[in-house]
Amino acid sequence: MASVLLRAAARVTKITLTSITLGLTAVWLAGGSAQATDGYFQYGYGARQSALGGAGVADSRDAMALSLNPAGLVDVDRQLQLGVSLFMPYRSYTATGTAFVAPGSYDSKGNIFPVPNMAYSAPIDGDSAWGIALYGNGGMNTNWPNMNNPTNYCTGFFGSKPGVFCDGSQLHIDLMQAFISVGYARRFGAFSVGIAPVAAIQRIRVQGLTNFGTSSSDAANLTSGDYSYSYGGGLHLGAQWKVMPNVRIGFSGQTPMWMTKFHKYAGLFADGGNFDIPANLTAGVAWDVMPNVTLMADYKHIFYGSVASIANPMTSPALLGQSNGSGFGWHDIDIFKIGAEWRATPKWTLRVGYSHNTNPITAADVTFNIMAPGVVTDHFTGGFAYKATPHSILEFAAAYVPPNSVNGPEKAGTKASATPGSHNDISMQQF
Repeated sequence: MASVLLRAAARVTKITLTSITLGLTAVWLAGGSAQATDGYFQYGYGARQSALGGAGVADSRDAMALSLNPAGLVDVDRQLQLGVSLFMPYRSYTATGTAFVAPGSYDSKGNIFPVPNMAYSAPIDGDSAWGIALYGNGGMNTNWPNMNNPTNYCTGFFGSKPGVFCDGSQLHIDLMQAFISVGYARRFGAFSVGIAPVAAIQRIRVQGLTNFGTSSSDAANLTSGDYSYSYGGGLHLGAQWKVMPNVRIGFSGQTPMWMTKFHKYAGLFADGGNFDIPANLTAGVAWDVMPNVTLMADYKHIFYGSVASIANPMTSPALLGQSNGSGFGWHDIDIFKIGAEWRATPKWTLRVGYSHNTNPITAADVTFNIMAPGVVTDHFTGGFAYKATPHSILEFAAAYVPPNSVNGPEKAGTKASATPGSHNDISMQQF
């Protein structure tokens, strides 16, 4: 992941910022959606957060701080930050003794995804600032190969056909979420607050679920294979408090993103295609143990369980698309992040971090989550920043996300009973 940070001496015009934002949004929509993930949220936005394991809610030093804590804008000078992440997830599943899922071991195709980000910040006066940022989430992205060998066909509920769920087609799901946030922050002595309205656009494409038609309230809008778009927004609030000259605490909270429905998938997602983006809360502390060394620790909670289409168990008795229809069975997750930054010389800054999140998926819902195996829990991160000129900085971050898996018995759609002797295992690792 590389990011170029330009500390502009001259004011960037509205036309320039608008052009950059619209251009990056177009690139985002054209590109892939997978991310190194806390569930399907990114663990950090921009190169600095990514190198620090996503920590830093109490320590704002670049324009992308707006995505983590809008109050931090008052601690950032005028900056234009442009970046791109190159993400490589490896997803797989193994099924044995199954009658509804194609048996065997398979790897999802498509393992390289470029994703852009952008942020701009500017002071208004000595105690206030504003900024704009473009960033996003992803992670529910899989593209399972069509199982063309008859020995790997399902042999139970739907006869003998290729495909993960034996409908004769390739299983594919692609979710993208992009945000544009405009923030304002003001300092009151040692205390600062920020507010940032957030506009959101999300896109999804699903195919390979034809055999769920009898369990859907709207089979015509279940698995079209076409992209469906959803629009909405929410509000991001933040605060920072300088407790002592070398200790700061920070807090940020984001409301749910209330979104329009995915009408082309009204027969798949609960409540007629509703797919709101869940709220989250973050709190943390930053300690300057030396003038040039800062340690950070954050705690984050994501409310996946508040969105029915994400949280409803797959064994729900209601039809797909109804308010109580089957979902992915995801639970709320807790995330713990630590990071350290050493400003070693006027030109070089070194960073390291670690993040651990609880798993949103349990064994009871493994079968449906073959579509979205967001089961990773640990992120080991590091990176650096190099001040190339008085007004430009090159930043780099890298992350290793070790493999993790969840296994459980096969459950066929909304049938509560498991296939006797069956076993599904979903796993993921990331770079």
